[in-house]
Amino acid sequence: MTDIPTRNGTPPLGDRLLAAVIGAFETAAVDLGDRLGWYRALADTPATAPQLAVRTDTHPRYVREWLEQQAVAGFLTGDDVSKAPDERRYTLPDEHRAVLVDDDDPGYAAPLARLAMTFTRNVPRLAEVYRTGRGLSWAEMGPEAREGQAAANRPFFIGPLVTEVFPALPEVDAVLRAGGRVADVGCGLGWSSIGMAAGYPEARIDGFDVDGPSLEQARRNAIAAGVADRVSFSLADVGERTGAGEYDLVTAFECVHDLPDPVAVLSAMRAMVRPGGTVLVVDERVAEVFTAPGDEVERLMYGYSLTCCLPDGMSVQPSAATGTVMRPATLAGYARAAGFADVEVLPVDHDFFRFYRLVAG
Repeated sequence: MTDIPTRNGTPPLGDRLLAAVIGAFETAAVDLGDRLGWYRALADTPATAPQLAVRTDTHPRYVREWLEQQAVAGFLTGDDVSKAPDERRYTLPDEHRAVLVDDDDPGYAAPLARLAMTFTRNVPRLAEVYRTGRGLSWAEMGPEAREGQAAANRPFFIGPLVTEVFPALPEVDAVLRAGGRVADVGCGLGWSSIGMAAGYPEARIDGFDVDGPSLEQARRNAIAAGVADRVSFSLADVGERTGAGEYDLVTAFECVHDLPDPVAVLSAMRAMVRPGGTVLVVDERVAEVFTAPGDEVERLMYGYSLTCCLPDGMSVQPSAATGTVMRPATLAGYARAAGFADVEVLPVDHDFFRFYRLVAG
């Protein structure tokens, strides 16, 4: 492709689009490798295509094509390109394990490939709702959407959230260490609730969500994690709750931007927290104001918004139609409408999340 000079060194649009298409195909290949267990089977022992096919009960010709593609893309390494195709031995580099295999590692990213494939598979349906103004809910997107999202966030919730973030927030850390009661709003498959319970053995956590299948899996996850005696999960629209003041900490992790009525839910969260307690909202670390072109995080979040979060938010009407790119001023507006006096951005350094403490009036 001809390299046409452009201002500021920006690649020609054709080159950018080609790179994006290559990335889409490589993302699909990562999803295949994850689904079929190929990365895990290579994690400790290199293999030829026939060997990997036997280990994973898959077809050797497909295995060979995938191995070659992965080596060409730089995800795997091959021992000798001069060997016959079925004699080449492929290795998963040690530095790639955290990203592709180690599902507790904060760097684990394989679920992002699953999410991208799940969301973009809906493009024909999205085109229709874009025309009509209707939405496409998480439930309509299928189980892989909720499972992929949970798997992507799980390493953070069971790791850095309780080992790094909360210890740096004295009010939150103290409440959890003292055995405080926590309401986890929009808990999904439960990993945020489970992470808090595992990291703070004295705390008791009540998780709330509107998706029944997510909560069923959350209960199974809590049992497997050994914290089911201190974590409960309830099917509930928190925006309709009227209870007051029973929780020391009320959290909403990465869900406010999905809500059709964020003001109602934030109002309920304000009512749920006891006087002197903490309301914590964790959402996407998007730019504070719209700027174009944007950085990689902004581009990623708009991708999520187009294919998932905005259609989900619009699947219930009337809707605030926030979308993934909820800027701090937008949340502050919702919080003030919900009766909070102020929104404080907490000093937590994270690539993708911004942490807010909502201050009661």
